[in-house]
Amino acid sequence: MERMYHLSVQVSKNLLTLRQLTKKDMTQLQKYIWLIDTIRRAGKISLEEISSRRERNKDLSDYKPLSRTTFNRWKDAIFSQFGIIISCQRSGGYFYYIENPEDIDEDELKKWMLDSFAISNLIGENLSLKDRIIVNQIPSAQSHLATLLEAMQGNRVVLITYCGFNKKRSYTFPVEPYCVKLFENRWYLLAHNVSYNKIRIYGLDRIESLELTDNTFKLPKDFSASGFFSTYYGIVTGNDIKPERIIIRAYHDHIPYMKSLPLHASQRLLEEHDEYADFEVYLAPTYDFIMRLLHTGAMIEVISPASLRQTMKEWISDMYELYKND
Repeated sequence: MERMYHLSVQVSKNLLTLRQLTKKDMTQLQKYIWLIDTIRRAGKISLEEISSRRERNKDLSDYKPLSRTTFNRWKDAIFSQFGIIISCQRSGGYFYYIENPEDIDEDELKKWMLDSFAISNLIGENLSLKDRIIVNQIPSAQSHLATLLEAMQGNRVVLITYCGFNKKRSYTFPVEPYCVKLFENRWYLLAHNVSYNKIRIYGLDRIESLELTDNTFKLPKDFSASGFFSTYYGIVTGNDIKPERIIIRAYHDHIPYMKSLPLHASQRLLEEHDEYADFEVYLAPTYDFIMRLLHTGAMIEVISPASLRQTMKEWISDMYELYKND
């Protein structure tokens, strides 16, 4: 499935905004998430083993054991901030486990946040491997994301100065931030443009400046971040392209890739043979989706609709023109 993570105003008020986190807050939050992740990965684990694993992470422990008093305080804070219940199985020894794992698995934002911090903590436990762990940088998250989250939490209008790619000048205008979305290592803002009275999408890496205002707005009661993007791949949307049933044929070695990482939440397997497998998705065939299909090359083929198949042929023909004289 396309890696989409929506941060909307429906985010629990107990999740601190990035702007509110001091260095001390962040360190404490890392400890809570480390504990959640440690218990999640273990399934069931004793306090002694938790303490032993913590001592191996000098950033979290200074090599000191975890006392029961501290553990209980963390456990209570985790329930208060995340709604995650850490319970104890007393039969057969005292083993701790996550009582409500579905609250993590079914909450996309919470799971993404916990996984992100957990990876950071794991790297902290394995500093000797830091030169052998490669991650992608997301420059657009460095400057404006924290301010936007603060604006979303308070439903405050923001004034942005924006210069789109291939534009000669920038413009300053007010927007009502609805949600943010991460797509292909770039953060995007879905907002109501007050001047044009339209919903628009803005790349955070194209925002030159951003200012919180004292003006507030009301988020539409029927707005859902995941619902808005449910029939799209990526961030390109539009009323002129309607969602439709699309059949994609994957060949040979690409079949397990399609199975293990679906293109879209609607993807389902129709039939599978030795040489190919047919998959169905229901979405709007926008620019982002077409680019994703082209990225796969000859390992997939659009079977239907005919209109999308023709669009693919035109793109491939244009690509051929670039190389035909070599």
